[in-house]
Amino acid sequence: MDTTVSDFTGQELELVAELLQQRYSKHMSPELADSELKLDPASDELTVCPTLYWSERGAHFVLCKIAQGRYKCQFFYADADQYGTGHDEYTDLRRCVLTLLRVQADHASQSAGISSGATAIDLPAGSTDDDYHGPLVI
Repeated sequence: MDTTVSDFTGQELELVAELLQQRYSKHMSPELADSELKLDPASDELTVCPTLYWSERGAHFVLCKIAQGRYKCQFFYADADQYGTGHDEYTDLRRCVLTLLRVQADHASQSAGISSGATAIDLPAGSTDDDYHGPLVI
């Protein structure tokens, strides 16, 4: 038997839209969707969770409400190229969205070869480390 989580409230939707407006300097309305998630690792039961989806600058974002006041999120570029924030879940929606946006922005910068605060002096001489050491892949 699958269970269902209550939908996002108007207040939650407004908060996410406001944070996206601040990040991208344009009005964005995430799409409403549903995701079936296995929330209990000890069970095969799937829970239908309300989900917000948006896409910007080549990245796709999903934010799932897994219970009242509890959220999961990730971003991805392709099915095999998915990233989390390093936190399994959040109890603060604002923190969840801001962390997701920051981790994706950091990932994009690092992928472009931009390292926040680092200069050539900080890199070892003759460094050939082209490996990406960014966000946790889920």
